[in-house]
Amino acid sequence: MSETRIEFEIQPVLPAALARLPTLADDLSYTWDRRIQALFANLDRTLWNACGHNPKMFLRRIAQSTLEAAAANAVFLQEYEAVLSAYGGYLQKPGDARVRRELDAQADLVAYFCAEYGLHESLPLYAGGLGVLAGDHCKAASDLRLPFVAVGLFYRAGYLRQEIDADGRQQLRYVPVQGADLAFVEAVDDRGVPLRLHIDLLGRDVAIRAWIGRLGDLRLILLDTDVEPNSPEDRRITFELYGGDTDTRIAQEIVLGIGGVRALRMLGLQPTVWHINEGHAAFLVLERLREWMREGLDFSTALEVVAAGTVFTTHTPVPAGHDVFPHDMMRHYFPQMIQDLGQGEQGLYALGASPQNALGFNQTSLAIRGSRFHNGVSAVHEMVASANERFIWPEIAPNENPLSHVTNGVHTHTYLATPWVNLFDLRFGRQWRNELTNAAFWHCIDELPDHSWWSVRQLLKLDLIGDLRERLTRQYARHGVVQAEIDRRLKRLSPEHDPLLVGFARRFATYKRATLLLSDPERLARLLADDERPVILVYAGKAHARDDGGQELIRQLHEYSLQPKFLGRLFLVENYDISLARKLVTGVDIWLNNPEFPLEASGTSGMKAAINGAVHLSILDGWWAEGFTGDNGYGIAPIGHGLSDHERNRLEADEICRVLFDVAKPLYFDRNGRGYSSAWIRLAKASQRTVLPRFNAERQVLEYTEHFYGPAARHARRLAADGAAAGRALADWKQRIVTHWPAVRVRLVEGPPPTLRAGAGFRLAIGIELQALDATDICVECQIGVDDGNGGFTVHETCELVAVEGHDDERIFAADVTTTLSGLASLRVRVYPYHALLAQRFEMGRMRWL
Repeated sequence: MSETRIEFEIQPVLPAALARLPTLADDLSYTWDRRIQALFANLDRTLWNACGHNPKMFLRRIAQSTLEAAAANAVFLQEYEAVLSAYGGYLQKPGDARVRRELDAQADLVAYFCAEYGLHESLPLYAGGLGVLAGDHCKAASDLRLPFVAVGLFYRAGYLRQEIDADGRQQLRYVPVQGADLAFVEAVDDRGVPLRLHIDLLGRDVAIRAWIGRLGDLRLILLDTDVEPNSPEDRRITFELYGGDTDTRIAQEIVLGIGGVRALRMLGLQPTVWHINEGHAAFLVLERLREWMREGLDFSTALEVVAAGTVFTTHTPVPAGHDVFPHDMMRHYFPQMIQDLGQGEQGLYALGASPQNALGFNQTSLAIRGSRFHNGVSAVHEMVASANERFIWPEIAPNENPLSHVTNGVHTHTYLATPWVNLFDLRFGRQWRNELTNAAFWHCIDELPDHSWWSVRQLLKLDLIGDLRERLTRQYARHGVVQAEIDRRLKRLSPEHDPLLVGFARRFATYKRATLLLSDPERLARLLADDERPVILVYAGKAHARDDGGQELIRQLHEYSLQPKFLGRLFLVENYDISLARKLVTGVDIWLNNPEFPLEASGTSGMKAAINGAVHLSILDGWWAEGFTGDNGYGIAPIGHGLSDHERNRLEADEICRVLFDVAKPLYFDRNGRGYSSAWIRLAKASQRTVLPRFNAERQVLEYTEHFYGPAARHARRLAADGAAAGRALADWKQRIVTHWPAVRVRLVEGPPPTLRAGAGFRLAIGIELQALDATDICVECQIGVDDGNGGFTVHETCELVAVEGHDDERIFAADVTTTLSGLASLRVRVYPYHALLAQRFEMGRMRWL
């Protein structure tokens, strides 16, 4: 007969001397503040680890005797007071001057919407890179004192814990989340009554609760439908991150986008800038349109006012990353919205139209049409995304359309390992924290003594090896492997063998090609079979529950790792999360990345490894195409198009293996009797020195502030002022352009002679049939340049032509042109709509060429 166990929790009473510990536990700044983390860990490290580094749960479960002993410990109390003082100082820190130049802390507010937030392993509300990026963005916004509020969803099963069984099959189980376990409180009114907002979902009134978390200087608001009196079906809407079917997905995005806007209104917040971080939150555009139309604006004017203050970031060129809902589903879920917007079903569908999905509503398309500031997340991604979304601006070349980029960055204070922080404090003083974006400052890394630098690296590597051995021991034991066999497998993974550790850890999507090095397994086995200079490959990563291809990659890696030729030389570690990621990026010697070009939008794991002194070895895609300088790591040029996938994979695998085993490995083991390789340290220092100031989240958020948030706030104010008079004028002008542009014709009236002397000028005149448009509606531009030899045109000089005369429907535009070029040159003339109220030069997407 089985026994019954009833679990209950005995909570301690905090001694008066430690009464402010909950203050530290209730602020999400613990997710990056090492001193706060260490303060809790030093009370009871075993319990701290058992609680997943969650301070709220930790304080509920710590022994009374432990707290009382700490309250009587002068050393602990001294550190406790120091941590509280530093925390108070952080909250009182003045705003960054670069932010104040763009945004008014009293008048402006940036509302940032994202479906996931990866702040810390104790907050299981993320799936992968998008969430981690959003978490770092919030942390840097707090550091810079940006007027900022973040909005997301509170998932009851927000994160998948991964186990890999003895056959290599990925097993996923959800980690249940309770509000009482996290640093969030339920939003209440002035009387303490829980606030509820409501949305209509297929005729059902769905109640939504808002949880509010303090993250340093800002707030994170998470929405939750698991409340009374919702039906069980509606309570499950926010149960699972990216889970369920298409109906669940659209319901979640309605809660995030429409519910998010209403949550901010309910809390009395009035954003001036709305940042849609990936298309999941794009329905906020519809809700804000409805708000303005209820204020009396017509649809077109409302769209201009809404879009003026909206920023949209797209994060992936992979089609599966862009939500598309069938028109039938949109009609089913949005009957009232269709009525309120007054444009009919087709008018709604047009906002989400894309040529790839004729009968689908594309959230990315809605987000672009509902914003005036759009970006990808690296220079390469800008190129790809601009081409993918060119249908929004059909007559504009992708390299000139309004979609730009802000390359991602990582939150330095979260991912720079504590030993580096201590060494930097010792050598550079605490001032380095204020120089995160100053590239010139970071040349000081070259001045660090090699032995000191190497000691930190070895300390971090030792920590990683210990962590990996613990994880793999548990993993193998669960598979039924006896201890003696476990010891044999882990023999080389030890400080005594000093292996060159190569890490590959990320989401296992097929385009990331986790098994690329195993394209020729016999070759890889030969290259790894060197016990004098051992190389160990460490893999970790999760595949989406419905990604069969990604799961097959995991199964293959597991199978390879158990083959005798790879046993002890290739490891697959389960349950990749933020905690394991921190260990890996700080401890490996080489960080490997081999995506299929150009599908790596940015990637940030390599940045985290580089700032910790690891050497990045990657295909030149995403951020590394910008970060690689030739002497700060290894860049693998992607093989050109035209080859089969198999052939491209083979050639790129060949090159990676050559660099890894013929270049990097000899350099790493070239010790020359010193115990370390001076040449390797020089390479790794260059990695730190160049990556740290260029690819941190502070730089990222400042770029958003200067190029997106500030301009969006100003543009939105301008269009909304005086009852949206400017917005209405712009909307009317755009309608006139759309109506009459097809009739615009361009002809040459007078051009350059076949030859002219250097320094001489010529008269250029262009005739333009404008029909019902005015000369002031257009800009006429002459570009002078040369043929680049590949069918392209390189522009060297430009000049604007002005209206000089006209008759009937044709106006003449002319300019006296001179050029500094010599030899064979060319000119071309283009005409495009112009209005002083446009946010972007080619916002209209129209252009005529001579």
